[in-house]
Amino acid sequence: MSDRTRPVAVLGPTATGKSDLGVELALRLGGEVLNADAMQLYRGMDIGTAKLSHTERRGVPHHLLDVLDVTETASVAAYQRAARATIERLLAAGRVPVLVGGSALYLRAVWDELSFPGTDPVVRTRLLAELAEQGPAALHRRLARLDPSAASAVLVSNGRRIVRALEVIEITGRPFAAAMPVAARPRYDTVLLGLDLPTEQLDIRIERRVRRMFDDGLVDEVRALCAIGLREGPTASRAVGYQQVITALDGRSSLAEAVENTTRATCRLVRRQRSWFRRDDRIHWLGPADDPVDAALRALA
Repeated sequence: MSDRTRPVAVLGPTATGKSDLGVELALRLGGEVLNADAMQLYRGMDIGTAKLSHTERRGVPHHLLDVLDVTETASVAAYQRAARATIERLLAAGRVPVLVGGSALYLRAVWDELSFPGTDPVVRTRLLAELAEQGPAALHRRLARLDPSAASAVLVSNGRRIVRALEVIEITGRPFAAAMPVAARPRYDTVLLGLDLPTEQLDIRIERRVRRMFDDGLVDEVRALCAIGLREGPTASRAVGYQQVITALDGRSSLAEAVENTTRATCRLVRRQRSWFRRDDRIHWLGPADDPVDAALRALA
């Protein structure tokens, strides 16, 4: 492929300006945006995921937005298939695919040759029943016995991820980490552009962003989504902001606490995103003092 049609990825922690940069690059390069934020796959989850409005997209086609109902489970493997099909179509048409998002595994599943273990409905159903009966802490202790490395990387509260790790261990007979290779052969000659900000500056942006989301109607958005099954959604219900609002709607916290807890959860998410991305030395990090568009175009030159 020519340099002009190499895929570009705009990545990094949340609230760093990735979406706006992705649109601008698509306009400058003759490209189209592919969403790489797992929660922006869901229809109706707009305010809490900072999804760009149609006006803010400035006429740039966006792919893999609003493709799942909140009751459906987001799957890295399914995303990988859909994203690669879109990239191949764009490249064939001479358009530049611009991946934009902060879901590190989703991004890496596209630009690297990663494969994912299948699922076993019987094993998955049994483990989910055990999760409901025993709680995530008990299953996390089991995971710690079977695969200490995996257990150290999965939060005790993340029942869905614990179940997936136990499922992979059971159906493959190998540690969960063995199914996720550290090094992989690149599938595309993707240019990886990273956006980040100093922690203190980003913390301020996150606090303002969270308050703006609540001011813009996040609670009403969550209430409407609950009416169509958000609470039952195994992935969507755990999204930062949505989980905290559900807790408030259930009377287990105040709305003020929901704002504070969403801010804290977002800061924890940023730390995890940084940990993921900093492992990849192929990423060209744009300096916080740079104009991001100019810096990105220089990196692409």
